[in-house]
This record gives sequence, structure tokens and C-alpha cells, in this order.
Amino acid sequence: MGITSATPPNPTGARRQRSGRKAAITPPPRPDVPPDTGRQRHVSAATDAQRERILQAATRLFAAQGYANTTIAQIAAELGVTKPFVYYYFHDKQALFETLSWHPAVACFSALDFADGDPRPAVQKVQEGLARLIRATIAHYPAAFFPYKEPQAYRTEYQAAVRQLANRFYDRLCPLLEQARADGDLAFGETRLTALAACSLPGFLYSWYRPDGRLGPEAVTAELTRLAMQLLGLRPRAPATPPSAPGG
Repeated sequence: MGITSATPPNPTGARRQRSGRKAAITPPPRPDVPPDTGRQRHVSAATDAQRERILQAATRLFAAQGYANTTIAQIAAELGVTKPFVYYYFHDKQALFETLSWHPAVACFSALDFADGDPRPAVQKVQEGLARLIRATIAHYPAAFFPYKEPQAYRTEYQAAVRQLANRFYDRLCPLLEQARADGDLAFGETRLTALAACSLPGFLYSWYRPDGRLGPEAVTAELTRLAMQLLGLRPRAPATPPSAPGG
């Protein structure tokens, strides 16, 4: 994912066709079940449960051993199943890894998807959006950190899709920043650079965050959101002056 990148619309559906040309990147019918991840053709509650079992086992092994040192055989052994069982749901190890990265990416980079006509000031939307992004990054530990640790594991098509949705995210954030600056709530210079810098803060979580750390998830979210808003030049509004008493 990468906090300065974004959610891929189709993490595994852009594999090369047999002709050698790249397949088109198109959104999957369900964001949690990318196409072309294995032999699975029908989705049900039972298949969802099996996919989730595989994803959880793979998450543990990738987090503990890394991408290169984890095999489909190890994932199957962790589950007590055969390799064909895993391949039924996932085309290969890379498809599995990209799917794991897809889940947190969706959560993180829909952080600015506010309802149409939301009347709140831009600064409030910026602050809430940053908090959502940070909270989602923490909630999807450790899979949300895989792109920071092993960016080489992803296909070129996947990375292109990430960049595509990165633009969507920042195309929403930058106008909000500029509106908040025009409203007198934020003070910064170059908009895009400021946006990238603010959103890079949660990107460093992978190097130090631990679920059993001194600060809980909400405390970490609150502190990083506060720091990000400081970076954006948040200007505290002066409290309203109470009206003078008659004759005062």
C-alpha cells in the first residue's frame, strides 16, 4: 500500500495474459475477493470462511518470516490442509500477499470518502480523514505494514494500480487543505508536498508500533492525528468573547 500511495482497485486481476500483453486493470465485483486469484468461481459464506482462514495463516507467517521465506507449503501446513486447497482460492503466493495488502489499503484510502453534501468545515474533514487513515492502519496490523517492509514483492501492475488510487486520495485531500487554508484554519506552503508529508506519519508505524505497546490504538491515533494537524499548520481558533453585561 504505502501511506503515500493508495488502494489498488484490483490487486490480482491484472496478471499478464497468455499473449504477453497486460490485462486491463478493472475493479473487482467485490473488493474483498479479487478476480483471478485461484480456481474459485463461486462465493458463499463457506468459501469466505475458508479464504479468511488462509489469509490469517498467511498473515502470521509473512509477518514472522517475511515474503521470501514463506511458502505455500508452509501456509498449507499451518492450516493442516494440502497445497491444492490453498491454490483453489489463490493463484500463487504473490496473489495471496497482494490480497492481504488490499484489505488495509481499501480501509486506509477511503478515509476521505465523506457523504455528498457534508456541510462541515474543510479543516474538520481533514482532521477526521487523517484520524481514519491512522486508525485503519493500526487496525490492520501487521498486514498494513507489508508494503513498507517488502515493496519488492509486488507486481508492476499492482504498483501502477496503487499509484492510480493514490491520485484519487490526494485529489480529494488537496482541495480540502486549500479550502481550510482559505478559511484561515491551516497555514502551509506547497499543497501537495504538505499533503504527502502529513500522510507519511502513519507510514512510520511499521518500524515501532506494537499492539501490546504502552499506548493503545486510540491513544496512538489521537497523538499522530495531533502531530499531523500541527504539520499542516493548524491555527487554534480564539474562544468567542462573551457579550458584555448591560451597562458594563
